[in-house]
Amino acid sequence: MAEVDVRGFSCPIPVVKTKKAIEENPNEMVTVLVESAVSKENVSRLAQSKGYSVEVEETSDGYRLMLAPPKNRR
Repeated sequence: MAEVDVRGFSCPIPVVKTKKAIEENPNEMVTVLVESAVSKENVSRLAQSKGYSVEVEETSDGYRLMLAPPKNRR
């Protein structure tokens, strides 16, 4: 599982780093830590456009997004 911590960065950096993690770990779950609702929405949109399912958990300092790859690619 890959983890991307992009707290403290504004878009497009969270999306760019998430895209890189998805490309480098194509069949793995990717966890992304963001601090703003805008980043949460943008990263979620990217993941869904690539067929990933997104689970969002609110944390004390933002959000944890768990991105699961499409089942047919595993």
